Amino acid sequence: MKDWWQATFPQGRKSLIISDAQGYPVQIAYGEIGTGKPLILLHGMGNWSYNWRYSIAPLSKYFRVICFDAKGYGFSDKPVSRREHNGHQVIELARIIQALCDEPAVIVAESLGGLVSLAFAQEYPELIARLVVVNVPIFAERLPHWAMWLLAQTPLEILQTVDSLRLAYLFAPLFREVMAIERREVLFDPSILTQEDVYWITYPFIELPGTIVKVAEELQIAAREIEHWQVNKPNMLSKIQSNLSAIQCPTLILWGEQDSWFPVSHGEKLYRHLSNAKLQILPNCCHDAAMGSSTQLNAAIVEFLQDTNFL
Repeated sequence: MKDWWQATFPQGRKSLIISDAQGYPVQIAYGEIGTGKPLILLHGMGNWSYNWRYSIAPLSKYFRVICFDAKGYGFSDKPVSRREHNGHQVIELARIIQALCDEPAVIVAESLGGLVSLAFAQEYPELIARLVVVNVPIFAERLPHWAMWLLAQTPLEILQTVDSLRLAYLFAPLFREVMAIERREVLFDPSILTQEDVYWITYPFIELPGTIVKVAEELQIAAREIEHWQVNKPNMLSKIQSNLSAIQCPTLILWGEQDSWFPVSHGEKLYRHLSNAKLQILPNCCHDAAMGSSTQLNAAIVEFLQDTNFL
């Protein structure tokens, strides 16, 4: 099958070395296409740059689109020998933008990426020009899927053994079938998921050791955050929620009307907490808006950036 990076970006998959939140050098995989002001596409939990496949070319007509795999995801480094600190994604996002952009960027972020970008806008306002968040778990009361909960409860040592034995590779057809079933559940029209989609969505889990462990580690961090939020222990989620009014950059909130993971009411609540925001509900759209409602999504992004004089 043709390499997705090579087929999508003029220079294929590129590599950037940054210092992560603990000061270790890590390799970040990314691609870029287009010219003009920088626009960063930030994926969600368990995904990688491929999830933005229907937005990259349309948005590159207007912007220099940069799509990267966060540390631990996709084709980026997966340092399984050390544990992550909560909030590392925010620091690493800042270092990626500082390395790749010479001016404040537009950030378009889905799901967990949206939560990271809200924290980023609070902590690094000088690096962000406009913000678009899609179906973001800012008020999540639990992990939205049973598989997430299962991974969050499984000791990482067990998952490292599974990974080292390459069990996902050995049982690749079954793994792909299970993943396909789960991915169809977050699409308004499940029939749009192709076999090629399934191949690339599951590729890092099957072919790149460390992916399962790092995704599980992020889920465990998320589960602890929600647990601490529920019992009023110090947590990053509450910190982000309490500081939403500090976000001054123009912000577009996009929400799938049929999102079963995080209801529209969460988007409406987020809108009320932001001083310079627009809320747009996407009809016939579940949680995976980047795939399931890409035409609506791309049009809304371009319209918002025109309306806020960024185009």
